[in-house]
Amino acid sequence: MASALAFLVSLSCATSDPAAQPARAPRPAPVAAPIRARSTRSTRSTPAERQAALREIYAQLIAIDTTEARGSTTVAAQAMAARLTAAGLPAQDVQVLVHPDNPRKGNLVARLRGRGGKKPLLLLAHLDVVEALQKDWSPDLDPFKLTEKDGFFYGRGTSDDKAMAAIFVATLVRAKQEGFTPERDIIVALTADEEGGQQNGVAWLLANHRALVDAELGLNEGAGGRFRQGKRLFNGVQASEKVFQSFALEAHNKGGHSALPVKDNAIYRLAAALDRLGKFDFPVNLNEVTRGYFGRMASIEKGPMAAAMKAAAATPPDPAALAQLSTSAYYNALLRTTCVATQLSGGHAENALPQTARAVVNCRILPQESSADVQRTLAQVVADAEVSIAPLTAPQPSPPSPLTRTVMAPIEQITGALWPGVPVVPIMGTGATDSLYLRRAGIPMYGVSGLFSDIDDVRAHGKDERLGVTALYEGQEFLDRLVRALAGGS
Repeated sequence: MASALAFLVSLSCATSDPAAQPARAPRPAPVAAPIRARSTRSTRSTPAERQAALREIYAQLIAIDTTEARGSTTVAAQAMAARLTAAGLPAQDVQVLVHPDNPRKGNLVARLRGRGGKKPLLLLAHLDVVEALQKDWSPDLDPFKLTEKDGFFYGRGTSDDKAMAAIFVATLVRAKQEGFTPERDIIVALTADEEGGQQNGVAWLLANHRALVDAELGLNEGAGGRFRQGKRLFNGVQASEKVFQSFALEAHNKGGHSALPVKDNAIYRLAAALDRLGKFDFPVNLNEVTRGYFGRMASIEKGPMAAAMKAAAATPPDPAALAQLSTSAYYNALLRTTCVATQLSGGHAENALPQTARAVVNCRILPQESSADVQRTLAQVVADAEVSIAPLTAPQPSPPSPLTRTVMAPIEQITGALWPGVPVVPIMGTGATDSLYLRRAGIPMYGVSGLFSDIDDVRAHGKDERLGVTALYEGQEFLDRLVRALAGGS
């Protein structure tokens, strides 16, 4: 998110440079009571028991540092594997697969066996989280301790993406304990390096262990429910997403002594280029999904925003309406490609003129636009041949997942049962998720969670990340019902 949700813009904490922070040892897994093997006899649990079990898993995951700089998804994967085997899943169906290049990059793949009538259902969530530093959070909150306060759960990963990881583990545990036999196998994959790093778990599993995660379809992060001022607006289903692409902008100079400054300064040149970029907006470019989204949302929103959405969805869209929608970071990201400076460095000594100044600009490109076109636009905006622009990452566009009735009907039915009157709205993810690797491999993925959050208060990747207590437990019920509906069986 990456996600989100992974699909929303990162806040300042996400761009902290781990290398600039004092090193500390990885946090050990939290000490917990031994997990006892459960009886294989079918047992029904109450809603309160299911919520308590989920909270325990959730707290354990939050307490395990899984950041890129010093955390370990291997520790988290092993902890979840222990829970699943204790619930009665055979050891051969619960595997922790560690990337050969980094022992901290472990992935869990677990399988609940079904009747084999259909190809499996994949439940995907990432274990890694964005860096979080204690000093950046409120004094009474520890990023790596689940804190319940004022109706919210606080902690790094509470929304992105350990809520879904915990729910999927709890769902598999419940299914096993209750003797649920699905029509198809249910696979849970909890993976590494969605948020960055060199050992992306999904890409590695597809390349080296495809049979373990091969499925007919899957569920992942990428959307969720949205509310404003306590009122639920919609339950989102992400079926496509923007394309992640980073560029390096660099200015070079021969340097010299700082006592003899000249006007041609690499830092000033780069700063001027970034200033021009900061004032620029890519043109609005609606596609079928986003035009349909605004058309649908026009009947959900109220007042001027609803009118703006209706006018934006018209052909041609109204410029004033587009300008109004652009004041929202989320709506703006749906309207256009976005590029934003996220990292900055320059100079080599305080008493020397800088020889190099460098910025990383992260772009989220609309599916219908190309990386090459975006790079050309950046060059036009920067308007300085002395500032080089080079791609840092290769773009990985992915095909949209088909919104078939087989998938959409149960989502709509369960949404209507839990939240009467709340519509289901297909969306384009504004950020990148690991669904792209699976879509590219021919496995349709749907970003849907039933986890509702404030559309105007996005904290994923940022300070004091949180998820509502009620939202967690309602999301648990939604996903449990959805998994059973898509997996079939009894």
